[in-house]
Amino acid sequence: MVTAVALSVVLATRSGRSDTTGGRCPVEALTCAPGQSDPADSAPAATRGPTPDGGSGARAPGMGRTSPTATADPAATDRGDAKAPTAPGTCRTAAACGFPDARTTGPRLALTPHRVGAMSIRTDGTVIRRWDITGSLDVYANNVTVIDSRITSDNWWGINLRAGYSGLRILHTTITAVPGKGPDNGGVDYAVSNMGASAVEVGWCDVSVFGDALSMGQGYLHDNYVHDITPFRNQGGEWQHTNAVISDGGGAGGLTVRHNTLLNPTPVDRGASGSVGLFADTGTVKNVTVEDNWLAGGAYTLYAGGSGATGIKVTGNVFSTEYHPAAGGYGAVTAWNEGGAGNVWRDNRMSDGRAVVPGTTS
Repeated sequence: MVTAVALSVVLATRSGRSDTTGGRCPVEALTCAPGQSDPADSAPAATRGPTPDGGSGARAPGMGRTSPTATADPAATDRGDAKAPTAPGTCRTAAACGFPDARTTGPRLALTPHRVGAMSIRTDGTVIRRWDITGSLDVYANNVTVIDSRITSDNWWGINLRAGYSGLRILHTTITAVPGKGPDNGGVDYAVSNMGASAVEVGWCDVSVFGDALSMGQGYLHDNYVHDITPFRNQGGEWQHTNAVISDGGGAGGLTVRHNTLLNPTPVDRGASGSVGLFADTGTVKNVTVEDNWLAGGAYTLYAGGSGATGIKVTGNVFSTEYHPAAGGYGAVTAWNEGGAGNVWRDNRMSDGRAVVPGTTS
């Protein structure tokens, strides 16, 4: 395995302080403060793939796009410290309603190619910035940050945090794979996998191809664009179940899914599971917030934790009809525990304006 030190990973500050003179946040900042534009970059920006409006998706260096602070308290809305999002009305697309897409996610700066293979990171505080990675990252360290980068993996995951480690942050990064080239009978399983009990932050990322894209029981997932999940038959010969976000339950929970575009276009007969799947596979599901997201696809778009689930807050989400009239093949939501302690269902709407009521299928 090649370590982060051997590849001379550039360390950077973690303050995120703003540039008060130029109107742009400094390149070393992890995120831009409200009202600032992206870091200026003298090198040509990499061209993206097609965007939903048919454009090239290329973004000129320093083109203005503000990012809310990544260190905002995920529980602020629940405490009443921040205004809860208002449920949007009728929207044809996620972008039309102000949700993330290819133009507001992924790296902001030009990248340098790095072929790393299956790379292990074992140095605390490592920062990987502006890398165009062919390979995958397996994190055995604390306080690792991946920012303004791209990962194209043919491993089981794009980025994996091992048990016993904490502080992983993945910001402004594209995570994808090559269909048919993964180890699971040609498939790839996890864009980001959290094998431990600590929270992982994933923000402003463009994620595609992986079967279970964002897989974790604890974390802060915000402002991401998950799309083009690719169905595949796994090593058991069955269609792999697919989810844009998946949690297996167990532990103390502590997962916040806020202001993302989460699309699962997988056909029902090819393994579609959910856009957000909260499953009690390893234990009771508890303490999950799903707020202000654009959700589409899956068999049911939201699997809501089951009969024992508690502390599940589902508020202000838009369930899109772009793949199915009922958002998911069988409906918008299932497994909602109406009487669970601390469970809240409020202001959830279909993209055509209909209210979403747990248990309905149309």
